[in-house]
Amino acid sequence: MKPFAERVLAWFERHGRRELPWQRDRDPYRILIAELMLQQTQVATAIPYYERFLATFPDLDRLAEAREEEVLALWSGLGYYRRAHQLLATARLIRERHGGVIPRSRAALEALPGIGRSTAAAILAQAFGAREAILDGNVKRVLARHAGIEGWPGAPAVAKKLWARAEECLPSQRLAEYTQGLMDLGAMVCKPRNPLCGECPLAEDCRALALNATHRIPAPKPIRTRPERRLVFLIEHDPTLRVRLVRRPPLGIWPGLYCLPECPADAGERPLPGFRHDFTHFRLLAEIRAQAANERRLGDGDERWIDRADLPGIALPAPIQSRLERFWEEREWLEPSSA
Repeated sequence: MKPFAERVLAWFERHGRRELPWQRDRDPYRILIAELMLQQTQVATAIPYYERFLATFPDLDRLAEAREEEVLALWSGLGYYRRAHQLLATARLIRERHGGVIPRSRAALEALPGIGRSTAAAILAQAFGAREAILDGNVKRVLARHAGIEGWPGAPAVAKKLWARAEECLPSQRLAEYTQGLMDLGAMVCKPRNPLCGECPLAEDCRALALNATHRIPAPKPIRTRPERRLVFLIEHDPTLRVRLVRRPPLGIWPGLYCLPECPADAGERPLPGFRHDFTHFRLLAEIRAQAANERRLGDGDERWIDRADLPGIALPAPIQSRLERFWEEREWLEPSSA
């Protein structure tokens, strides 16, 4: 039987994703952007955001000089906005501490905002061919099933075993291809549900398959009750249907993004359909209310009035943007006097 890594590489040559935009020239900056975008985001979702981002910020200096609002606008809709703040901070620190050159040390990368052990290893392996082990969600699943490592991968004891196994399996060369191949294998074959074991190059000695245990290895994250938080947002519009937005503070939900202003729960404005949105640690139950404004007043903070044509250039949370689009589309929401 061929070694683990050799089988992964052979499979990657035939079936792996070899034309991803960040694979074209193995530029460290482009790989850095990709790896931060791919945290919590699938490849197909990330690609259009990645290409728009690189068209605006083609190199690290351009990104380091960017305004936060510009970065957030390009990130709008991708979610997990803390990554965007961290990416901008990372670009500035690389310019300040490393002369604008992506560091080739895992310790130096891990010292930057938003870059943990696995992300640092992925950057080093794919940009420089460094012999570093990654452990993202797809790789955890492949390794756990193949080695029969039971339990939830987020548990410290289980994670320790998985890191040890990831290190053991590393090849001595072709690290960029091996890293991508392992991620692809988890995404395309060793799926969370209904894995395609008949197409897997590791099936011959997979412990989970031998034990008929792919449904329980790895174990899911323990279920806990997600607390709920209720907010009421106000669509304040003028007679031309321009809407007032306020910029959210740097801490809390949607930091630094423009948003509808909050209003008291007992406000008397017209109720409109609300939405539910899940964050990592809680569920937001949002109500929407509308109110006509006779004049475009602005407060002391960072506020602006927009119409529908302004949306593409504004950093807005996805659920807020979708409610605004619906507001402009469905005129029956509006009072006759303000339509």
